[in-house]
Amino acid sequence: MTRQVWFALLTLAATAPLDAQSLMYRAPDLSGTWVSDGGVVQFNFVHRFHVFPGPSNTVINYPTFTLAAGVGHNLDFGLRFGTRSNIPSSGGSSNESEFFARWRVLGGPDGKAGFAVAVTPAYNKLAKSADGEVGIDWTHGPFTLSGAARGMTKPLGASSAKASLGGGVVARLTPYIALSADLGSFVGPTTLAVWGVALNVVIPGSPHTFAFEAGNASLNSIQGNSLGSNDVRYGFEFTIPLHLKRFAPWFHGARRTPVPPAAVAGVAADVRMMTYKFATDSVTIVAGQAVRWINDDPVEHTVTFDGTEGGSPVLPHNGTFIHRFDKPGRYTYHCTPHPFMKGVVIVR
Repeated sequence: MTRQVWFALLTLAATAPLDAQSLMYRAPDLSGTWVSDGGVVQFNFVHRFHVFPGPSNTVINYPTFTLAAGVGHNLDFGLRFGTRSNIPSSGGSSNESEFFARWRVLGGPDGKAGFAVAVTPAYNKLAKSADGEVGIDWTHGPFTLSGAARGMTKPLGASSAKASLGGGVVARLTPYIALSADLGSFVGPTTLAVWGVALNVVIPGSPHTFAFEAGNASLNSIQGNSLGSNDVRYGFEFTIPLHLKRFAPWFHGARRTPVPPAAVAGVAADVRMMTYKFATDSVTIVAGQAVRWINDDPVEHTVTFDGTEGGSPVLPHNGTFIHRFDKPGRYTYHCTPHPFMKGVVIVR
């Protein structure tokens, strides 16, 4: 292992808080207002199980897979697939598929203080039901409060529409560890409520999060998160963002983006990427000047602007990116593979 890698590993404990990690901002049975970044395919794997008492001690597994692709403008599309659903089926299948889109209409990205609102229309193939959810998050310091209002035209395959409500809380104890809990139910006195608790952790130096979970939700779909079971199920969730830019060398080869000489001449500030953060997280320049980013880390980074400004390709170790700003304004940005890395350029 190289000296630079050892240095990066040893300094992780002192790095900036790991914001924008999905499981650090939502409870186990709530979708929250999280949306994949443009050009990012998100794969989440939830695996829960129940062990029946002796003498059989049978273990029953309840996995749910989520695959979502971000298309920009706070919008993504995806699919959830789970097995052993509680939804009755005339065909005998217990596999539940939910096709969904999510649009964050207010706030974001994850971890930003204040309110965020997202709308999620969906179609549950097993129930043949048009479903939907409105999610609300409020983040302040180490706490995030979440709520969800859901509607289903054919809940559990029934013919009459029904609504459900849910709420939860996340408490971030450290930048790498959080506790979360939620409670939800169909609107009706005879429905078994859903509950869940989790210990959420960040995998240092990566965009991945992991959670140890317990609860009684059926599956991680809109309908599954509205109906409780009689069994306590234990398991985990793992989040894997796949950044499509990282695969560009497969098709185009590794290459550097040419920098216009005029941009080089007008560089007014340097921002170094080191120990998984932008060493200078705020720079101020005059319109017409440029900023240069230099990657001193042994891993790849990007400069991805939160607005419409064009960002960088994937920057390898010692890679550079120069961008000229022609209009006054405030330009916030982050690193796509490591979204907890954030900065701002203020143009006068």
